[in-house]
Amino acid sequence: MLNLYELTAEQLADLIVGWGEPRFRAKQVWKWLYDRRAADFAQMTDLPKSLRSRLETETQLGALTVAAEQSSGDGTVKRLYQLHDGQFIEAVLMPYDDDRRTACISTQAGCAMGCVFCATGQMGFARNLTPTEIFEQAVRFARDLEAEGERLSNVVLMGMGEPFHNYEASLAATRRLMSDLGIGARHITISTVGLVPQIRQFADEGLQVKLAVSLHAATDGERSSLLPVNKRWPIHDLLDACRYYVEKSGRRITFEWAAIHGENDTPEQALALGKLLKGLLCHVNIIPLNPTGGYALGPSGSDRIERFIGILEQYGIPATVRVRRGIDIDAGCGQLKANVLRRGSAAPVSDPPA
Repeated sequence: MLNLYELTAEQLADLIVGWGEPRFRAKQVWKWLYDRRAADFAQMTDLPKSLRSRLETETQLGALTVAAEQSSGDGTVKRLYQLHDGQFIEAVLMPYDDDRRTACISTQAGCAMGCVFCATGQMGFARNLTPTEIFEQAVRFARDLEAEGERLSNVVLMGMGEPFHNYEASLAATRRLMSDLGIGARHITISTVGLVPQIRQFADEGLQVKLAVSLHAATDGERSSLLPVNKRWPIHDLLDACRYYVEKSGRRITFEWAAIHGENDTPEQALALGKLLKGLLCHVNIIPLNPTGGYALGPSGSDRIERFIGILEQYGIPATVRVRRGIDIDAGCGQLKANVLRRGSAAPVSDPPA
């Protein structure tokens, strides 16, 4: 069946007009899709019954099938979606006390970057997602929130996969988040492990979308042991690209730091990081590691993190600890997929919406 989320406004108009309907009906459908975020065709009450019936028979509102879902005590919702070819991806909705509603979405099925502490990296790469497969993850959460009288406020491309390894599709989906869902550029973040050419290319795009770089270590030896991509683009090259991004965009860059006990939370690493980032318009986002079955080490304690932050402050580098969400469920990227497949229980629990 034809997925309406695949269509541009003009393609939707061509479809509706081709069915013998006036062109304004296409505008009504478009409004139901993206302004009112309808979950089914029955909600489209200003359309003729005959048109609703044909839409239900020949098209669908999305192609993602929920294979598993978990809800956390803090309100976090994590979904495992099955794609048309049997691949699985994850998406997470995180509520915050300041009324932000943030969707964390995937850009690839699996990941080729091989970061040793990441459940997605441990499972390898399957394929890139299409722009619509990326975009639809956010649409589904936006629809759910709309039904509850709330709005999706933020989106991060920080789920399964490396967005800049699927650059064109990730950027196409990002532009649709802005144009079709109305998410402001400054409320969208793209996270990368450090693909240097794509960071420079992204800087030249002229978007106000935020950039986050997964750094996790301040020396090449340490970083290469955690993130194999560092062997291709070592820290010196990465920081040059980051400085280019800041100069070109005028925007602050965020460095993600998964705090691993005894590994990268030492005073030595903090001192090296301070020297590395001094003078750069940046912020360090510290995330206590989400343990995975394929990685033996665990998260840093609060005392070690506080000492780490104190050292960065001496270099004038702001750092905060990210509020951890979904700790009582499979919160880390790839964990729900890994656990579901391990149990052999990945049968769909809902069909794609009609």
